Amino acid sequence: MLRRRAEHLIGGGMAGFFAGRTIADLGAGLRSGTETAAGLLARALESVDPSLNAFVTLDPEGAEAAARRADGELASGADRGPLHGVPVAVKDIIDVAGLPTGMGSAHFAGNVAERDAAVVTRLRAAGAVIVGKTGTHEFAYGGGGDVSADGPCRNPHDPTRMSGGSSSGSAVAVAAGMVPFAIGTDTGGSVRIPAAFCGISGFKPHFGAIPTGGVFPLSTSFDHVGVLAATPADCRTAYRALADLPAPRGASSGGRAAWIEPYAIDPEVERTVRALFPDAPSETVDLRALRRIFAAIQDSEAYEVHAERVARAPGLYQPPTLERLERAGRTPGWSYVRASREREDIRAEVAGLLDRYDLLVLPTMPLTAPPIGATDSAFGPLTPLLIALTCAWNVLGLPALSVPAGTVGGLPVGAQLVTRAGSEDLLFEAAGRLASGGVLPAGG
Repeated sequence: MLRRRAEHLIGGGMAGFFAGRTIADLGAGLRSGTETAAGLLARALESVDPSLNAFVTLDPEGAEAAARRADGELASGADRGPLHGVPVAVKDIIDVAGLPTGMGSAHFAGNVAERDAAVVTRLRAAGAVIVGKTGTHEFAYGGGGDVSADGPCRNPHDPTRMSGGSSSGSAVAVAAGMVPFAIGTDTGGSVRIPAAFCGISGFKPHFGAIPTGGVFPLSTSFDHVGVLAATPADCRTAYRALADLPAPRGASSGGRAAWIEPYAIDPEVERTVRALFPDAPSETVDLRALRRIFAAIQDSEAYEVHAERVARAPGLYQPPTLERLERAGRTPGWSYVRASREREDIRAEVAGLLDRYDLLVLPTMPLTAPPIGATDSAFGPLTPLLIALTCAWNVLGLPALSVPAGTVGGLPVGAQLVTRAGSEDLLFEAAGRLASGGVLPAGG
């Protein structure tokens, strides 16, 4: 099988072929005969821009075989659904049989996956064509996307800025039009952070909706597989093809939204996002407590994954990753136990809030994309700030969607919509209204 490191391909620039093309548009073209899966794959490969460092591995030969198979099936009348023949990118902590899974780390240089992750099996069953693997923050343990043995993924809106992480390459590939959708993972915001920074949509489903088998763990209590696409509708399409969906909760009451007060936030970002929800009443969720709970549990579980590796070969880590792991290793056991108990207390409080409202809304990120390599911001140390508004919904296992909400200083800003498990359709319907310039009903 011919595989190429992504930098060896000469790409087609920032505005790749898939910019402005939805999964529905591509599917219509495939079924009318105006497009072919092989032709879409060729466009994807031509659209790869190595300067943005979105892809770490491309698989033209394997993808071409999958595209020929998809075209043959469609020609014979066998239709696997809306993803059939559509190119997709997969984050490089998710196993794709026969391709490297490098985790963005020197620890896994030369590692080749023997079998597909569960989500990749579902992608193949849906007829999607896997173009290659996308860059990740090392071991998915960071929100910047700029700490990796493969180098930083660069924001298409300003290549000197972070893409966000840890599903950094997946977001960049979609934002730059290289592929119409991509698969990422989200433990504390790792789909929604880069979606917000790169100006696209990113969806983290409810905990367990998409299986994590074959995904390298970061924190098993919080790890989710998610999807990134240009629009909420495309996230929904991909999600419905890949997920174990819960039973619907019945008719919605209209999408009543409550504004969750953020903290440590750029006032311009807050104003920009709040303007989308002018009538939503303000409510408070203890986001600081949820971040503390998240840190205690994630750090304990992350260190358990890496303890032997830290002892055996610390020099193979990127220095910021090693520093975080060494700090995580000092997490006392009692803090994990206490955090687990407090998690259940806050879960009950937020469930009560979601009995009163259909949606909780807030900014995805408290700031726009910082410069690559930054460690501090005007609003506080960067590492905890990057997950300040996203990690709560991993702690609680709730579906959360980031959608574009405008720009501040020429850089994208995201709005985050949260709901209860089973109300995902309501979440996407509300996002669709926002995308078309509508407003959400006031809650209460």
